[in-house]
Amino acid sequence: MSVATTGVRIKAVIAHVMPEVMRRIAVPLAIRLDRLHLVLQAAFGWTNSHLYAFHAGGASWGVIDPEFAETMGDVTKTRLYDIVRDTGAKTIRYTYDFGDNWEHVIRLEKWVEDTSMEGLPLLLDAKGRCPPEDVGGPPGYELFRAALCDPAHPEHAAMRDWNGGGDYDPDRFDRGALENAVDALADKWRPKRRKPRAKTVKPHS
Repeated sequence: MSVATTGVRIKAVIAHVMPEVMRRIAVPLAIRLDRLHLVLQAAFGWTNSHLYAFHAGGASWGVIDPEFAETMGDVTKTRLYDIVRDTGAKTIRYTYDFGDNWEHVIRLEKWVEDTSMEGLPLLLDAKGRCPPEDVGGPPGYELFRAALCDPAHPEHAAMRDWNGGGDYDPDRFDRGALENAVDALADKWRPKRRKPRAKTVKPHS
């Protein structure tokens, strides 16, 4: 198997959140974890405003910080393939925002060998709207939804104001915007072809 020409379909679900928020994405097996983070941010609709980490086989990878340097691997130097090879894991956990603690369960569903990486990453399927940033994690999100749905709830007015005065439908989201965000990453990371070197013409002596 050539890692450079192998793609993988992943299914990512935000844990402890109902209704389900799920994304299926095709990515290169050789994708670095810092780039996989950006793909997940784009596919779910997060704003990339907080720290994050990946976890598998008792190990963790994140943005290297002096506070965590001894306990985390470097996401800029670790590929998805490295995790699979070193831990044998078929399920990886991705935590976004150590305050709200949004935990995503990532399952590697299907491998495709000897395929082009052109156009990857690619959003294949999506279900459910991503929770608002800084809502307080799964417990805060549950309170947020309950308050918005019930005009008699003591937090209804406060939550409505916090949400900009509008309603919130967990089943409605702009899939086109998510696809465009993921496609933009694929375009940005597409290998640039070298321009042919211009021939120099020597003057006649």
